[in-house]
Amino acid sequence: MASTYNTFNLHTTAEKFYIEACDDGAGDVLAIDRVSTEVTLAVRKDIPPSAVTCPMCGIMGTIRLVAGMYLIVITKKKKVGDLLGHAVWKATDFDIISYKKTVLHLTDTQMQDNKAFLSMINSVLNTDGFFFATDYDLTHTLQRLANTSPEFQEMTLLERADQRFVWNGHLLREFMLQLLFQVITMKSCCINGKIFDWNIISRRSCFRAGVRYYIRGIDSEGHAANFVETEQIVQYNGAKVSFVQTRGSIPFYWSQRPNLKYKPKPQISKSVNHLDGFQRHFDSQIITYGKQVILNLVNQKGSEKPLEQAFAKMVDSLGNGMIKYVAFDFHKECSRMRWHRLQILVDMVAEIQNEFGYFLVDSDGTVQLQQDGTFRSNCMDCLDRTNVIQSLLARRSLQSQLERIGVLHVGQRIEEQADFEKIYKNAWADNANACAKQYAGTGALKTDFTRTGKRTQWGLLMDGWNSMIRYYKNNFSDGFRQDSIDLFLGNYAVEEADMNTPLHEPKDWKFLTLPIIMVVAFSMCIICLLMAGDTWTETLAYVLFWGSASVVTAGVILFNGRDFVDAPKLVQKEKMD
Repeated sequence: MASTYNTFNLHTTAEKFYIEACDDGAGDVLAIDRVSTEVTLAVRKDIPPSAVTCPMCGIMGTIRLVAGMYLIVITKKKKVGDLLGHAVWKATDFDIISYKKTVLHLTDTQMQDNKAFLSMINSVLNTDGFFFATDYDLTHTLQRLANTSPEFQEMTLLERADQRFVWNGHLLREFMLQLLFQVITMKSCCINGKIFDWNIISRRSCFRAGVRYYIRGIDSEGHAANFVETEQIVQYNGAKVSFVQTRGSIPFYWSQRPNLKYKPKPQISKSVNHLDGFQRHFDSQIITYGKQVILNLVNQKGSEKPLEQAFAKMVDSLGNGMIKYVAFDFHKECSRMRWHRLQILVDMVAEIQNEFGYFLVDSDGTVQLQQDGTFRSNCMDCLDRTNVIQSLLARRSLQSQLERIGVLHVGQRIEEQADFEKIYKNAWADNANACAKQYAGTGALKTDFTRTGKRTQWGLLMDGWNSMIRYYKNNFSDGFRQDSIDLFLGNYAVEEADMNTPLHEPKDWKFLTLPIIMVVAFSMCIICLLMAGDTWTETLAYVLFWGSASVVTAGVILFNGRDFVDAPKLVQKEKMD
């Protein structure tokens, strides 16, 4: 594998950026011409003494905006732990540096657009969850890494990476540091006096990436929205054990565009061949993970029912013996706080889970077991219900793993190990929160069950609060978040000195007029109540008039809800339909 470094200095002159590797014995310097953008190798003596120097932790890549090229660097990092002896880092701070020394060549409108695009890039960078390792491939599971060729081992980390999980792939070009948008929890634990490392890695796919209501279903390549591969890893006495699960949006063409209603009605597309993309998705799943058990946790009544029925029908139409479909109406089964009924689903798939097994390498490096299939879980968002089920299946696998490698004695249960049980529950709840913040904009719901093993009144209150925040963000700020992700991933490309960006689409007259009318009418209604007229009939007439105006205007706004939400401006039309 090519040489990798951990510490750098960025030397800046008027003509060039010089990126110097500062590890012991390192002599490599990368020179970037700020005019031609050409990247060349240099040596330390090429760095002018007049250069302005600052430390940095790595290069995230480059991106072209209206003002020209920008260099994105990691300025701060935090070590989260060691995985198989390799340091894993979390990128915590970034800097976006312009190649151009001035933006005076731009018009006022172009300057505003460039500022907006910079704000979008910062929005993505400020979302918690960018991790990297300089000498280990975090994009692959332990099992995938164990089943590779010698040629694979000689590749650079970028060349051999699973591109689904390299979030700065579009930015990298000539650079080699892969950055993953994911959740990593690394804990050193002790049971029976035996110390072992326990880790959760949730890798979020950058294909069909986006926010909750604007990105649903699949694309033509079979990539599912909010697809996450979660791997639970245990290391003890040289042995390594791994259990992998996946989650992803219901894999056919459907949408659920925000329209000011609390829960927009899902729409299944009637104009496309669902089975083609559906088959692509599961062909890819089978190639990568083996046999598939679909755990569909959506409601089997109401607005979610057509999605469940369509999913089951497509699995039947596919007729693939490698795929098994299990529908479990999570909300119905667990209604009235009956969360113990989740055990019904765990018991239902227990035999299959035993058959799938897990990946195990002993202390000699010999592969003892392979995982032969995965559970693909989903609810509507693939967040709250999904995470609860995944944590239960992961616990069941961990019980078997810890017995196999000698941490647990025969007959001991994880649930009886109070200290570890607390670590386990909190880690999976934190995993849920991080995944939810990246997709829905808030922490996850139902984490009180994940943390404590039971539903609580406080948990219900917190779920209500998070649901309110989700409602606001999904309707009034997620368009900007979606644009930010599309710009960052290269789904939308900015042309330098672009005069016609989509950022200035005029608002419909309803957007400007109706909210003002509603606010004025409602205010007048309150004023009439507080400042009574000469007679009660006069007061009642005024209140009824202004109250009716408020209600009618609010109804018109709700009827035209899509015109009032913060919709993406940069995303391609086919992604929005």
